[in-house]
Amino acid sequence: MPRILVVEDEPAIADAVEYALSTEGMTVVRAATVQAARPHLNAADLIVLDVGLPDGSGFDLCREIRTTSNVPVIFLTSRASEVDRVVGLELGADDYVVKPFSPRELSARVRAILRRVAARQLPAGSPGTSTLVLDEARRSATWHGVALDLTRYEFRLLAVLVARPGMVFPRARLLDLVWERPDGPFDRTVDTHIKTLRAKLHSAHAGSDPIRTLRGEGYAWEDAT
Repeated sequence: MPRILVVEDEPAIADAVEYALSTEGMTVVRAATVQAARPHLNAADLIVLDVGLPDGSGFDLCREIRTTSNVPVIFLTSRASEVDRVVGLELGADDYVVKPFSPRELSARVRAILRRVAARQLPAGSPGTSTLVLDEARRSATWHGVALDLTRYEFRLLAVLVARPGMVFPRARLLDLVWERPDGPFDRTVDTHIKTLRAKLHSAHAGSDPIRTLRGEGYAWEDAT
């Protein structure tokens, strides 16, 4: 499950953020200061960061993070001026949320950013040698050199699975990562899209079935050739 670092010194706000994200199945690590946050930076999949912290500025910490990492950062702050928003985004933040905020909206923004990150974290390999090549910008995919005609959700589903080969994704988690409104589709929606995606992979390269089904658990991408 995604590991979210919440850097916030107001306990009530940190509690609200932790509750909103943990109910979405995310692991939340909390830090109330810049110093306390530093040991957890490298292990985070996304950072929710306040600007005004007791021992420093969230802007400065974001600047520090960006010297070594592209981990997504969402500023969560009471500083609502246009100048502050521009500064935060120019420092490399992926989003800027102003207090007071809706915990549900924040969790939706976190999910949206994690979906984009999952689509970017594709298996290494050059277009001439990789058995699977995904182009996020063009939403195109080739399997063993054959172009795949994928729907939007099939492409997202494939991108999420291949981002972490071997990791088992429960249906509920795939709904959360792939569909804009995870409360809408049912589990059968995931099964249907997996079935059509499998058929297209098989059609492009006979005999291939890199999507593994674990009964009662979910689906995983096998790093197969």
